[in-house]
Amino acid sequence: MNLAKTSVLSFIATVIKMLSAIVINKAVAVFIGPAGLALIGQYQNFSQLAMIAAKGAINNGVTKYTSEYGRNDARLPILFSTAAKISISCSCSVAIVLVAFSSWLSAELLKSREFTYIFVILGFTIILFTLNSLLLSILNGLKEIKTFISINILQSIYSLIFTSVLIVTLELDGALIAMVTNQSVVFFVVLYMLRRHELIKLKYFTLPFSNTEGRKLFKYALMAITTALTAPVSHIFIRNYLVENFGWDQAGYWQAIWYISSMYLMVVTTSLSIYYLPRLSEITDKYELRKEVFSGYKLILPLVALLALTVYIIREFIVWLLFSQDFGAVIELFKWQLIGDVIKVSAWILSFVMLAKAMTKIYIVTEITFSVTFVLLSIYFASTYGIVGVTYAYFINYVLYLVTMIIVMKKQLEF
Repeated sequence: MNLAKTSVLSFIATVIKMLSAIVINKAVAVFIGPAGLALIGQYQNFSQLAMIAAKGAINNGVTKYTSEYGRNDARLPILFSTAAKISISCSCSVAIVLVAFSSWLSAELLKSREFTYIFVILGFTIILFTLNSLLLSILNGLKEIKTFISINILQSIYSLIFTSVLIVTLELDGALIAMVTNQSVVFFVVLYMLRRHELIKLKYFTLPFSNTEGRKLFKYALMAITTALTAPVSHIFIRNYLVENFGWDQAGYWQAIWYISSMYLMVVTTSLSIYYLPRLSEITDKYELRKEVFSGYKLILPLVALLALTVYIIREFIVWLLFSQDFGAVIELFKWQLIGDVIKVSAWILSFVMLAKAMTKIYIVTEITFSVTFVLLSIYFASTYGIVGVTYAYFINYVLYLVTMIIVMKKQLEF
């Protein structure tokens, strides 16, 4: 399946996911408000950290090596079993930490101990989320795109119904409970859908641990952990700075513009994660690799630019649709955020080569460097220009990141 076909299928799934997210986000805006949206963003960033740690940070590695080995390789069951043992061990460790420190986490992250129970629930359900993610990574590596996307669509529909009901009935508590439990519940549906799968069988997950496969996955764990520690942590730092200097509402406006970016870019990021990682992983010839990257630019970059322009033109309608009249200040944040989005995707297409080729050291260095620069630039520009300064920082940071990616990939792709 090529990039165009994958993009069409992922577009369908993304549209459904976006519609679901729009309804959920509207409910959050109406029933909870800007301050509640900022608090939810704070929890989401922490949960990203917890989930990556619970999964052992190996999912990209599982996708890569499943694709690289192929369906008939004898190493495949050994890979699955090793990955499962890593995931289960890490999940249990993270669960213990979450439950033991639930009160402290609630007070430090959400500024109140009343949400302690959320971290306890997360601790008891995180292993289901982890196993669900592992199965999806395997499906992606096997290039079973239709099944993979069907599961994602099902998850979006379930999330829409379950989350909306909880927000309307329990408001902020309902939103947090839904985020904690959504994917865990879908795990049982995924198990049922894959019950007759030729390769995903229980016996393939109970083989002895392989040190060889473990070392391979460890490289991806380092990269994934770096991403998990840098992106969400940088957002937590920025949001804390905004809360302390401008208040929760202002932090909520920045969370809103970030949410809008994430939503419309989902069309692109879904295609990249579903198609690009397995495809680039199996390519060994540099000419073919360069050709695949350039085809990505020809298809994806014009699409992103068109989407960004459309979002900018209808920005007032989008704020009204997604949020409420309390979010009017978000409108001034669009311009440089959207330009930054286009630059970000330009850099991401190249950065996927680093993931596919396990370029661990340079990946870790660039992730840490540009997360730090984003925080520093955000603090500087926010202190000078107010909250809109964070969007200036976002744009400048990704210009620097793109330039770095071009320099790094020059030799790899033989420009």
